[in-house]
Amino acid sequence: MKRRTLLGASIAVIMAGLTSGAAAQQPPIKIGMSMAQTGGLAGGGKASLLGIEIWRDDVNAKGGLLGRKVELVVYDDKSSASETPAIYSKLLDVDKVDLLFAPYATVPTAPIMPLVKQRGMLLMGNFSFQVNSKINHDMWFNNAPWGPADSWAASFLGLGQKAGGKTVALLSADQEFAQNLVVTARDVAKRLNMNVVFDQAYPPSTVEFSGILRALKAAKPDIVYVASYPPDSAGILRAVNEIGIGDNVKLFGGGMVGLQFGAVMENLGSLLNGVVNYNTWLPEPSMQNEGTKAFFETYTKRAVEAKVDPLGYYLAPYGYASGQMIEQAIKAVGSLDQKALAKYLRENTHKTIVGPITFAADGEWKESGVVQAQFRGIVDKNIEQFRSSGKQVILFPAKQKSGDLITPFEAARK
Repeated sequence: MKRRTLLGASIAVIMAGLTSGAAAQQPPIKIGMSMAQTGGLAGGGKASLLGIEIWRDDVNAKGGLLGRKVELVVYDDKSSASETPAIYSKLLDVDKVDLLFAPYATVPTAPIMPLVKQRGMLLMGNFSFQVNSKINHDMWFNNAPWGPADSWAASFLGLGQKAGGKTVALLSADQEFAQNLVVTARDVAKRLNMNVVFDQAYPPSTVEFSGILRALKAAKPDIVYVASYPPDSAGILRAVNEIGIGDNVKLFGGGMVGLQFGAVMENLGSLLNGVVNYNTWLPEPSMQNEGTKAFFETYTKRAVEAKVDPLGYYLAPYGYASGQMIEQAIKAVGSLDQKALAKYLRENTHKTIVGPITFAADGEWKESGVVQAQFRGIVDKNIEQFRSSGKQVILFPAKQKSGDLITPFEAARK
């Protein structure tokens, strides 16, 4: 009996070793993507990628998915739309990746949508805006909290209307993302019976905004809605500081990209005061969820080593959330079947560090998670101030509100 017991135990140990070895020899699950590591979008791209990498490390520490490690296959798209179609073809045909994450931002993502739909691949979006509105790919899921297309403009112009605003100025970059925003702003203004008294798009290469701001100021709008990219956002605020915007302006900002990034905020400092702008996550008590604190503790340490945005509020937690959603879908489905994963993502609510996410039929969030917040009491050259609550006071939505609008804009600046 003792010999049989010993023999049985030995066989069990050997079999366990074989099983463990077989699991270790299984190929990794490859998630492919391009991400801006150079060019104008690199600041955001690097922070987004770090968020995804932290999720990868966390899930691998728990044993991976389906008994396999997760591996990221990443190429630099140089912030260029001309690079992404070839990169995603290579990911599918050469690297043979199992899953796809989209590049950061609208312009690099738009050109890959037809390819992804043609190949029948699920695509986790990454902070692009309305790239699926014409393609109608039923396996697209955006990690960005935009929600319905008009949510940004509706929340911002709604705040302006409550403050007594009746006329609107629209200033936008002549690029796809900004133009998508301003199209919805025109529709919302019409719906709210607001008169658009100024509507100008500027070339992406614009660096001097004084002339444009003087023309805008002459139109005497009550509300100024700006849809801009990081370099433009900085240039516009410097021009506002130089020539003013007019005492009649009750609300200024709305869709200015860049005012969410640590380096840009530190550089602009007090020029931010009074601006009301969209954001996705802020260090206010109302935005804390399970896992958020632990994520930012890890991110803050690794951001120093990686030399990326030291705050990481805007993009990094949503990169992590993309991984969480894929992780939940794979565990529930038990395979990498693209259609089955898409069905699960479409039909369920997903628990993430940025809160629960439920998708609408178009792959955008069913309910917007965008906040509108006003910069308050910002001083120059102090990035640590942005880690405190009260520096970006949430005005919208009501469930996360942390203060009331200070208006008019010129008074709020002071």
